[in-house]
Amino acid sequence: MIKTERKCIEILRILKDHEEPVGAKRLSELMAERGFILSDRAVQYYLRYLDDAGFTRKVGNQGRLLTEQGLSETDQALVDDRIGFIISKLERLAFRSTFNPITGTGDVAYNLSTIPEERVDEVTAAFDQVIDAGCGFFNAYRIIDRHPKVPAGHVGFITLCSITMDGVFQQHGIPVKVAYGGTLAVENRKAIEFTNLIGYRGTTIDPLQLFISSGLTAIKPLVTTRSGIALANIRQVPLPAESQVSDLINAMRNNGFVLPVEMGQTVFNVPPDPHRISIVSYSGMNLIGNCVELGIPIKTEIGAGNIQFSKVVGDN
Repeated sequence: MIKTERKCIEILRILKDHEEPVGAKRLSELMAERGFILSDRAVQYYLRYLDDAGFTRKVGNQGRLLTEQGLSETDQALVDDRIGFIISKLERLAFRSTFNPITGTGDVAYNLSTIPEERVDEVTAAFDQVIDAGCGFFNAYRIIDRHPKVPAGHVGFITLCSITMDGVFQQHGIPVKVAYGGTLAVENRKAIEFTNLIGYRGTTIDPLQLFISSGLTAIKPLVTTRSGIALANIRQVPLPAESQVSDLINAMRNNGFVLPVEMGQTVFNVPPDPHRISIVSYSGMNLIGNCVELGIPIKTEIGAGNIQFSKVVGDN
């Protein structure tokens, strides 16, 4: 996307966020907040272009509003901009994950959840339920109160992101593809089949967050009765790497990781691939999903960054 087009898109996005007309001076200030330094005169130039294109309309001396055509164009631009964002973000985190399961050292990828500080005990109990039921990705988490992304009056919970596994494989020269996120039916502790699957490539939102917000999980009954619907991911690696992958998974389990649920060329009701091994693992998002089902307010950023493994499992 060329710079001129990018600036026009940003102006449209700002107008989309405002119900009242926005003037050139205010647009210049808001654009600066987004990293685009433009004079009032330059903003006027872009606004005339957007007027001519039919995307904006002038409301007297008050400023501009989006037209219906402009709203449609903005929505499409948002989709185009976000397609592939999720997988690209996860791939960057995997590349930065240096965790060595043999030594138990290095950086892992993490999710960051924030909750009101008065709900800490409830969240801790909800997280522990999932860990005790064996349907998380890792058997520990860390509570923090100082972090740039944790607002005042809130507490942060760091949980490990399953993209850490991709980093481990890549560090050992094994190509890995995050294929699907899904909901996995479990009966009497035994995983049965996937009830929903969404491919990561090409999606504009994280599949697991979508499943949680859509009410497609049943984690609360799973942790209490051992039957329900959990969140799980599917990764694929080349068939010749199966033995090496098994060794690395065993090493990760020795460090507290809970995996795999299933591994092989044919897993549950997933379409088989004659050249790849599929690895099914429970997601750390099951901890968050349990909180949501319990009615606990919680906000989570999947793949918030990388952190030293020792800071998650240690006291420092």
